[in-house]
Amino acid sequence: MSRIGRAPIKLNDVKIEVSKEGLVTASGKLGKLEYQLLDGISLDIEDDMLHVKRRDDSKSQRAFHGLTRALLQNMVTGVTEGYTITLHVIGTGYNAELMGPWLKLNLGYSHDIVMEIPEGLTVEAEAAPRSKTTRNDLTSIIRVKGMDKQLVGHFAAEIRKCRPPENYKGKGIRYHDEYVVIKAGKAGT
Repeated sequence: MSRIGRAPIKLNDVKIEVSKEGLVTASGKLGKLEYQLLDGISLDIEDDMLHVKRRDDSKSQRAFHGLTRALLQNMVTGVTEGYTITLHVIGTGYNAELMGPWLKLNLGYSHDIVMEIPEGLTVEAEAAPRSKTTRNDLTSIIRVKGMDKQLVGHFAAEIRKCRPPENYKGKGIRYHDEYVVIKAGKAGT
């Protein structure tokens, strides 16, 4: 069996419901998420633990087994704790601000980039604090929060795609833990 698939999921104050059609609903303190079970995958709930079972040992069933367990674990974590991705906007004159349900990015282009925040996500944009311990060119911090791990990651990637970090000055949008290798410029002789 798959090492990922056979690991049980601990249900901490999460209510799991499975319909006859295979629709799994996870309800927690932050809300509710749904997932449609794949063919041949079943669930057993016992003693506040969720176990994912598969029909046989075919290659597709083994793949679905681990995938389903990982997605259900993400749902349980999402409805209890939620997910947060932090992005840093680096560059002189670059900034990010919220305008109602929109995120406005000023990234050195001739126009501002305005992105609609998807339903189910919360976005915070703030000016970076100025101190001697932080980078001088860090201008804004963006936090993307939500229950759905895929939606949070996708929207953060869309924001980063607007101006990925370049490797000569390091300007652009990067994840808070992303390391960008800065190349040397032209060698002056």
